[in-house]
Amino acid sequence: MTEAAEPIDLRSDTVTRPSPAMRRAMAEAPVGDDQYGEDPSVNRLQQRIAALLGKEAALFVPSGTMANQIALKLLTRPGDEVLAGEDAHMIWHEAGAGAANSGVQFTPVGRGGLFTADAFRAAIKPRGHIVWPPTALVAIENTHNLGGGRVWPQADIVAICKAARDAGIATYLDGARLFNASVASGAALADLAQPFDLVSVALSKGLGCPVGSVIAGSAADIARAARARRMFGGAMRQSGILAAAGLYALDHHLPQLAADHANARLIAEQLAAIPGILRDLATVETNIVVFRLADGLPDAASVVARAGAAGVLVSALGARTVRAVTHRDVSHADCARAAERLAEILRSAGG
Repeated sequence: MTEAAEPIDLRSDTVTRPSPAMRRAMAEAPVGDDQYGEDPSVNRLQQRIAALLGKEAALFVPSGTMANQIALKLLTRPGDEVLAGEDAHMIWHEAGAGAANSGVQFTPVGRGGLFTADAFRAAIKPRGHIVWPPTALVAIENTHNLGGGRVWPQADIVAICKAARDAGIATYLDGARLFNASVASGAALADLAQPFDLVSVALSKGLGCPVGSVIAGSAADIARAARARRMFGGAMRQSGILAAAGLYALDHHLPQLAADHANARLIAEQLAAIPGILRDLATVETNIVVFRLADGLPDAASVVARAGAAGVLVSALGARTVRAVTHRDVSHADCARAAERLAEILRSAGG
């Protein structure tokens, strides 16, 4: 009896598994006690990411959510306001941690995850006002996940960060998919990170590592971040086994990101041709395809269920919104098959 084929998993780029070569690198990694600063693999990864981002220092942390929470802890005080793009990860996907850990209030700005310097300036609340929470931080997510993997225009970022500095407001880049933004835009990571006080990047998404993110900034801020990491339970010991996966990915996995972007485009183009699928192809810039289902088509939960039965795993982001994410563990052929199966499901449902 033959086993059923493994489904084509497009739920997220977090579902990737370490390759045999990455596993070997992890098994053979030199390690030490990171709490004493003695893990050579962690130290190498931190130094390398800091250099790539053009920052003085960096800190390896277990997750992107922890990186975001550390940034909030360092750059705000309880009662402060944080301005962020609509549907930002730190607003909706971190279990209320910003309020619980740092006592901040979030205010969304703009549409689709992006906003301009003018919109930012219009949203700023001054310190000392008897009613309003003071704006202490502006956070930008690049690429923007729920915005469909959009790459922020760097000119807007530069203008927003300058306006923030002029107003005495800190800046943070949630760069969970900053590697994707760099590949799609052709801009160097250091140039994308330069305007910000703190920056984080994820290793466990497009780069295919099993665990980890890195937060980077000034040496003084990263020293404070190490204490915040411990407060949040993220301090580790022989974590070079995990850091080695990041080092391997930096050496071997970056070229795959362009192929992931092409595969997402393939899926988006096939779906956009179907009546009732609302999708602006101009916004498909990286590895995320978000599409909306018009009235007359089934809701997102039904589409996800039918796709799963057909061997394609995608996610419902809302009542009528579906997301597919390409990554290194799905091939061009996988994505072509997934696009065909999704298209068949949607055409038959509309029809």
